[in-house]
Amino acid sequence: MTEGSKRLRPDEVLPPDGSNVQMKRLLSDAALLIPNIIKLVGRLLLDPRVPRRAKITVGMAAAYVASPVDLVPEMIPVVGWADDVLILMFALDSLIDRAGSQVVDEHWDGPGDLLSLVREIVGLSRSVIPRRITGIIDRLSG
Repeated sequence: MTEGSKRLRPDEVLPPDGSNVQMKRLLSDAALLIPNIIKLVGRLLLDPRVPRRAKITVGMAAAYVASPVDLVPEMIPVVGWADDVLILMFALDSLIDRAGSQVVDEHWDGPGDLLSLVREIVGLSRSVIPRRITGIIDRLSG
């Protein structure tokens, strides 16, 4: 970091009065986002325009998460849950992608900017999961 570049100061992250406005806003947005995602997935699963294979992929991901058999056991902190989260994110990304923007926009009842955030977050799963595995899952999900 050079002398001329702006350095982040602690009082910019946590103001002197102790309040963290950005964190509170992020948590409230996330709390409001989860019910919208659940409703979106439910509506997409019931929509006949969404390919059956994409729906099956979500069902298989849910079964994997509920199953006691995992690639990485839950006894390992953080990493144990990571495979479940990645599988769910990938299945959601596949469902949204296969349904198409028009159908997803029709079923989304939350703020539009949060839908784009959801798409970005679930799209990250493709960059984390190895291409060989994503290729196999893509072929299986249609």
